[in-house]
Order: sequence, then C-alpha cells, then structure tokens
Amino acid sequence: MPKMKSNRSLMKRIKVTGNGKIKFIHAYKGHHAPYKTAKQCRQLRRSGMMDKTDYSRIKFMIVK
Repeated sequence: MPKMKSNRSLMKRIKVTGNGKIKFIHAYKGHHAPYKTAKQCRQLRRSGMMDKTDYSRIKFMIVK
C-alpha cells in the first residue's frame, strides 16, 4: 500500500502549532481593501485558530 499524501494546497495555507491546534490566515484581505472598514482590515490581519469541530474534516488531509 503506498503512503498517504498530504493535501499540498492545504499545507501551504495552515500551520500546526505545538499543542496540535491549526492556525490559518484569513481570506478576503487583499481584494477590494479600500471598501472595507478599518476594523475589518485590522481583524483580517491576524491569523485565526481553527475550531475543533473542523478537525475531523481536515485530519485526513494532514497526513504526516
């Protein structure tokens, strides 16, 4: 049986922290930026932590 491969497009967009949580960068940050409020741009700058309910969906794509 061949090895399982990680989903490379997903691996470029997320990082797995030391505690096993998944960190990601927010979407909708660059396009039409002048039309977004300052609060919206500021909050999109930070990285987000993925919710635990999404781990089961993503754990098969992150094969190490």
